[in-house]
Amino acid sequence: MNDYSTDDFSALSDAPPLLAVRDLCKFFPIRSRGVIPKKTGDVKAVNRVSFDLRRNETLGLVGESGCGKSTTVRTILRALDFTSGHAYFDAAGDGRYVDFGELTARELIPLRRSAQMIFQDPFSSLNPRMTVGGIVAEPLVIHRMAKGAELERRVDEMLLKVGLKPEYKTRYPHAFSGGQRQRIGIARALVMNPRFVVADEAVSALDVSVQAQVINLLDDLKRDMGLSYIFVAHDLGVVRHICDRVAVMYAGRIVEIAPTEELFGHPVHPYTRLLLASAPVPDPDRRRELPKAGEVADAGNLPPGCAFAPRCPEAGKGCAAEVPELLPVGPDHFAACTSAGW
Repeated sequence: MNDYSTDDFSALSDAPPLLAVRDLCKFFPIRSRGVIPKKTGDVKAVNRVSFDLRRNETLGLVGESGCGKSTTVRTILRALDFTSGHAYFDAAGDGRYVDFGELTARELIPLRRSAQMIFQDPFSSLNPRMTVGGIVAEPLVIHRMAKGAELERRVDEMLLKVGLKPEYKTRYPHAFSGGQRQRIGIARALVMNPRFVVADEAVSALDVSVQAQVINLLDDLKRDMGLSYIFVAHDLGVVRHICDRVAVMYAGRIVEIAPTEELFGHPVHPYTRLLLASAPVPDPDRRRELPKAGEVADAGNLPPGCAFAPRCPEAGKGCAAEVPELLPVGPDHFAACTSAGW
């Protein structure tokens, strides 16, 4: 257990959160070539990220490819080790927080029951040599949560919840469509009744019509099972539909976070505005002037001060002086910018 206090970073939460991430960092070393490689720097994939995930909330995490979204969630769940920082999680729902970053591999095992992940590729994330029943039952078997008739009952119940028939248990993943495979992955992630689920690009590999079905399924399961999601995505239309709040990442940092409609209606950070302006509009008669994209910042060689400054149309002289902090700009709305003019 940890001495995490709900007063820490209290500006980001009105109530004790389910997950509190504080100054999370994940750096990958850059080494020189040669007989004896030497460390010459770091790729700062995740750099002092802080946010709260509230109870029964879906928090969207958006940004360009390479901004650190997937690395952030994988580090939180300890698929990658922390470089520094904390991720405090109320695993039992009793207000006693554990820190993902400080737990040993053995101590993490029981925590996996409360924190699960839905992966992007609904085929490669499933074992092709296992039946659907075996795939969904595996977490229960590993954690010794059920066996025999009880195991069969829970697997059948979970398959029905995700819209699959229990008689599919004897089939293998190759016999299913992409949407059905993702439902199998969702069933595997939720069969232990977790409290916190990461959906890492969970619908990006699916057809548009199937995406809508899976998104509605995730929303229904959230309501029925009392889940909280971190939803990583590129598609801003999907994010707007399913998320309660949205955090925007750039070059390993969160640059803006706000309730969904507030962020889409009144974006403050210049990068958020660029991101929203670049999203495609499903109207062939509507013409827009797209903003100049520029080059994405290199996480292994970040510029001084604000990483977005070289691309920012509003950059001032002070932008290269210091890295802006995430500060309140409105009710439940935070941004990290010194030149936005709020």
